[in-house]
Amino acid sequence: MSFPSELHATSLVITPAAIQAYAHLTQDFNPIHLDPEFAARTPMGSVIAHGTMSIGLIWQSLAKSLTAKDFLKVKLDVRFVKPVRLKDSLVSGGRLQAGDHPVYDVWVKGADDGEERIVGTATLSV
Repeated sequence: MSFPSELHATSLVITPAAIQAYAHLTQDFNPIHLDPEFAARTPMGSVIAHGTMSIGLIWQSLAKSLTAKDFLKVKLDVRFVKPVRLKDSLVSGGRLQAGDHPVYDVWVKGADDGEERIVGTATLSV
C-alpha cells in the first residue's frame, strides 16, 4: 500500500464566533470557552478554545489525505501542549514516519509562531 508522505494542511483562525458556533454544535458551554470574566479568574487567564475543535483540524487533514477506507482505520493519540486562545491562527498537518506500518506524526501549530498546540500520532491499522 502507498500512503502520502505528508498530510494536507488544514487551517483555522480562532474567533469568538467560531468558539460560539462550536459550543452550540457540541453543547459544551463551559465558561472557560465563553465567558472572558470567568476565564480571567482561572489558571488559563483568558478564554481558550475547545480542545476538540483543534483536534478536529487533525481529523480534517487525515480526511483530505487518506482514502475513506484508510481514514476509518485511524487511531489518533494526541496530547495538548499549549492552550489555543482567541485570535490564534492554527494549521494542522502530519508526516509519515519511516517503517513498515503507516504511522503519521501529527500536529496543530500556530500558523504565525510555529508553536505546537497539539502533538501526537495517527496510526492506521492495515
